[in-house]
Amino acid sequence: MAEGKRTTPKKLRKGASKAPPGRKSAKPRMSVTKSSGSESMATGESSGLGRLTLRLFKWSLICTIWGGVALGGLVAWYAWDLPDISNLETPTRRTSITLTDSGGREIATYGDLYGEALRLADVPPYLVQAIVATEDRRFFDHGGFDPLALARAVVANVRAGRVRQGGSTLTQQLAKNIFLKPDRTLRRKVQELLLAFWLEANFSKEQIFTLYINRVYLGSGAYGVDAAARRYFGKSVKSITLHEAAVIAGLLKAPSRYSPLRSRTAAEKRARIVLKTMVAAKFLDDRTAQKIGSQRLRVVGRSGHRRTARYFTDWALDRVSGFVGRVESDLIVRTTMDARLQTLAESRLRAVLKRDGAKRNIRQAALVSMSPTGAVRALVGGRDYASSQYNRAFQARRQPGSAFKLFVYLAALENGMHPQDQLIDGPLKIGKWQPRNYGGGYDGAVTLKDAMARSINTVAVQVSERIGRQRVIDTARRLGITSPLRSHPSLALGASEVSLVELTSAYGVIANGGVAVWPHAITEIRTRNGKILYHRREGATTQVVDPQAVRGVNDMLRAVVAGGTGRGANPGRPAAGKTGTSQDFRDAWFIGYTGDLVTGVWMGNDDSSPMKRVTGGGYPAQLWRAYTRAALQGRLVKPLPPPPSAAMSSESASSFLNWLKRNVETSAEDSEDPINSE
Repeated sequence: MAEGKRTTPKKLRKGASKAPPGRKSAKPRMSVTKSSGSESMATGESSGLGRLTLRLFKWSLICTIWGGVALGGLVAWYAWDLPDISNLETPTRRTSITLTDSGGREIATYGDLYGEALRLADVPPYLVQAIVATEDRRFFDHGGFDPLALARAVVANVRAGRVRQGGSTLTQQLAKNIFLKPDRTLRRKVQELLLAFWLEANFSKEQIFTLYINRVYLGSGAYGVDAAARRYFGKSVKSITLHEAAVIAGLLKAPSRYSPLRSRTAAEKRARIVLKTMVAAKFLDDRTAQKIGSQRLRVVGRSGHRRTARYFTDWALDRVSGFVGRVESDLIVRTTMDARLQTLAESRLRAVLKRDGAKRNIRQAALVSMSPTGAVRALVGGRDYASSQYNRAFQARRQPGSAFKLFVYLAALENGMHPQDQLIDGPLKIGKWQPRNYGGGYDGAVTLKDAMARSINTVAVQVSERIGRQRVIDTARRLGITSPLRSHPSLALGASEVSLVELTSAYGVIANGGVAVWPHAITEIRTRNGKILYHRREGATTQVVDPQAVRGVNDMLRAVVAGGTGRGANPGRPAAGKTGTSQDFRDAWFIGYTGDLVTGVWMGNDDSSPMKRVTGGGYPAQLWRAYTRAALQGRLVKPLPPPPSAAMSSESASSFLNWLKRNVETSAEDSEDPINSE
């Protein structure tokens, strides 16, 4: 057995080395051996691949789970402070106040203006098509997020090298407009997307689109397409044309830049782009788009006073709450402004400053014009509202110079002096203070009327000291001066600062026959649905100056214009007024009146730097004349002043003075600054 066992391998080895006779060797054992090896290798590879696949699946599952957890955490992180979405239907907005001129034409709107709440069926189909074609062509197909639009925007922006397109859907825009701030942050974008998904899940496409068109901002304070249609075209959105619809749709890209009120050319150019997108979306044929795009756009509210009356409207707006309290509903306020006079005042003032401002160092000017009863018809607070909103007509207080002498001579007439009384114009010294006349000379004996006409300083100071400064101050208070007045000899020469509005209205008392004047800008306030909250009535009047004194001071002021320092203001019809120039030519004034208008003009610099020898009888008087002539062209000549409408009773005068005491700050501080201008 053992021996057989040993011989077997030899036979096998020999048999394996030789092929049978007559046959070719197929090498079966070698073949078997190779086949077995291949099977072993295949089995190993299969087993390794299976283990790799299993491992990949395992880690993919793990990554997916942890990725889901991370994504959920990220969403939770950005979602925890999402805004309240329970009041979606109620817009958060500021109340709007629309101001009109005296004829009812709109001149300004403050706050947020919303139009009629619309349904989708109320909107012209071509407006819907224009918005969809321009902002979100696949709006009715996507679920709140459009990856195709985003990819298209990315490609366009990369090619342009800057941001030219956005990939946000209308739903995302609605979410941003209603709930979020316009911050360019990752948080805002994630929250915008989350809210867009929520909107799509809870509202139909029609509801989302309706919310969008009712809430989107379209420039000039207008929210929603109906408000925009009324703001720019003076009509409901239901009545707009295809061209107007293209303009409104074009505003969505940049409301301020493409506003028709800012640039009609830019609005028309943008509308043509919108029409082309409508053609590309197959909403419109090319021929119609070209025809509509070539039309001239008609825009309402493009008159000059809309752009230039901001000083007036700001001043009027400040007074609204005083009549109706806290504003909680949309209001329409009718003002006293005359659109023609406002535009006229603006243009005349700018013309003077443009022509001579630089060479005479006059950088600013202001003008206020009112009826003799105090209704402000025009107000210009500076040369350019865009560069400075500071209203120099009522916010600024400046030294009036000799324009203050009205109160000195009126107090004198009320206390027994007469226009023909004479005083000596000569050197004068009160304590350490010594007034001088403009020009430095003296004329000896002069009448009060002549001293007023020629603006002689020494005589005015003598009159003030003779009757008492307190009487001068009381007279100024009675005529409506509320600024602090210093009891110093220089009071007579306008050392105390006043505003242009209050000084002009004080002259208005004389033009009104001695009846109190309250400068006002509002005649009526009502809600948008027509409920009247305030209406001004011209009722009882208060005679604050004796009619005899009115006639006397009016005669003196007429002499100023007829042949005195104010002769450059003569408008060619009965007029009266007074010039004023503060020390070193820092301020120049002319305040005057006719039977129809009372107008005040101031010129100077905000930093009180001196002008180049500009006096009240120069450019201010010339501006006053140019404005008054044009304003009254074609009107019948009225006498001045008109006869007083009522006699002053002790009771009415007492109530008026009591009001002044409650509303006036007084100061007894002395000033050592000499005032030697005219």
